[in-house]
Order: sequence, then structure tokens, then C-alpha cells
Amino acid sequence: MEGLDGSGKSTQIEKLARALRAHGVAVTLTREPGGTAAGEKIRDVLLHSTTAGLAPLTEMALMFASRAQHVQQVILPALAEGRVVLCDRFTDSTEAYQGGGRKLGTKPVLVLHEMLCGGLQPDLTLLLDNDVAFSVERARRRNRQHKTARPEKDENRFEQENRAFFGRVRAAYLAIAAREPQRVHVVNARGTPQDTHRAIMEIVRKKLRM
Repeated sequence: MEGLDGSGKSTQIEKLARALRAHGVAVTLTREPGGTAAGEKIRDVLLHSTTAGLAPLTEMALMFASRAQHVQQVILPALAEGRVVLCDRFTDSTEAYQGGGRKLGTKPVLVLHEMLCGGLQPDLTLLLDNDVAFSVERARRRNRQHKTARPEKDENRFEQENRAFFGRVRAAYLAIAAREPQRVHVVNARGTPQDTHRAIMEIVRKKLRM
């Protein structure tokens, strides 16, 4: 599941997990950055609003450090058990945020992905597409609420970026979808959460032949 911050990924991936489990599918639900004990520590560094001065290449390297551990510790073992792995973000996020948003380009992202993740790709990527301004404002509002309710939960660092940054991120996501249309399905996330869920289930049912 991919998309801008505030696009509804977390809500939709949880809805999808519940729906698949109701159909008897064994599901592993995970996220990036994070997914492992080491990855969650890296996540805190990457997303905390007080983290300052990270060079774009450092940011990308930390993303892949978390991902490499995640692939080895969580994703590959789950796949070996025949489970469906639902992951909130994967390498497309790095290509969009660091490659596009930070202007590092596609090539270094794909080189590191091949080196550290063995080129592992999702069988299906759902890209939730929404208006940049709407998504960013929703993400900022959500994080303000989280900060009030749980002051220790600070994941605001990326939301501090300007609209031009997120415009580049969205453009990079759409470029990935155009490059890999068999894998990446763009889902219009501008409607209600239930509308988005129905669109997702239609795609997933075809993929899993449910």
C-alpha cells in the first residue's frame, strides 16, 4: 500500500487485512519504516520532528537499513509460510520520497533495492492517489491529534516539508505506476473510505481469484 502521507493508507490496509482474514486468508500486516525492533528505532530517527540535518543520502540509507532487516526478519519468513504480506510502504516510497521529493533520482534507489532486498517486489501495489493539499493537511491534522493524545508519538518530520516537495513525491509515484502498470494499480482515494475500500477489494479479488 503506497501513497502520500494522509492518503488513507493505514485505514485501508487495516480494512483489507480484516476482509482477507474474513475469507480465511493468512495475513501478515506490517509497515515501513519499521516492522522489526531495529526498524522501529530507525523509524523514530527518520520521522521524529526533532531530527535535523539528515542529508538526503543518509535518509535513503536509513530507509534501506530498516527495509533490509524487515525483508529478512519478517517478509521472507511470512512468504515462506504461504502467508499474504500486506505492507504499509515499500521501496516505491523511497523512490517517491527520496528519489522524487529529495531529488536523488530513481537509479540509486533501484541499485540499493537490488543490493539490499534482492530485487524483491510486491505482487501487487495499491497506490492511493489524492490531492496533495488535502493529503498533507489531513496528515498534519492527524499528527497534531496524536501529539496531543500521545506526546511521545511524534512522526511529523516529513509533514513539515512544503507543497512542492509533496508535488514531486506524487509525480514520482505516478511515474512508477506508468512504468509498471502490471504491478501498480492507482486507486482514486478522493471518495469516502468505504468507496476506496470497495475499489481496493475489486482489484485484490481479481489478483487472488477470490
